[in-house]
Amino acid sequence: MTQFEMYTIETGKDTEEVIKFLEDKIYDHNSVTLNQFNGNLFSWVIKNNEGLIIAGIAGWTWANSCEITQLWVNEISRHKGLGKTLLEKAEHEAKIKKCNQILIKSYSFQAPHFYIKMGYEIDHVQKDFPQGHNYYILTKKLDKVQ
Repeated sequence: MTQFEMYTIETGKDTEEVIKFLEDKIYDHNSVTLNQFNGNLFSWVIKNNEGLIIAGIAGWTWANSCEITQLWVNEISRHKGLGKTLLEKAEHEAKIKKCNQILIKSYSFQAPHFYIKMGYEIDHVQKDFPQGHNYYILTKKLDKVQ
């Protein structure tokens, strides 16, 4: 007779906690696999005169690579160079961490054209995701820090 491990499957009660747990476990596995333990999260925000966040960027650096996971500018503050400023801050941070490439994802209704203007190239387009739109993966090669 074969003995099977018993387990249960249940809904995560705190999804944010589950995501953090999974991210930590995946980071641990990836770091051991590549012998790279230099992962860092980063974020930058721009606040208005009342102290409210009107724009922000976040991401990570690890193993000579960088991913921008979020970039947002308040709708009334767009087209004033805030996104460019934040993107340049993130790119500078990536260069300091010796990253040679940076990756960002964008839906067609967000800002893929902005990233292309900033020197990013389209690596992949997933068409009709979500339905009626496209999902872009864009990358940029980074020069050494000056």
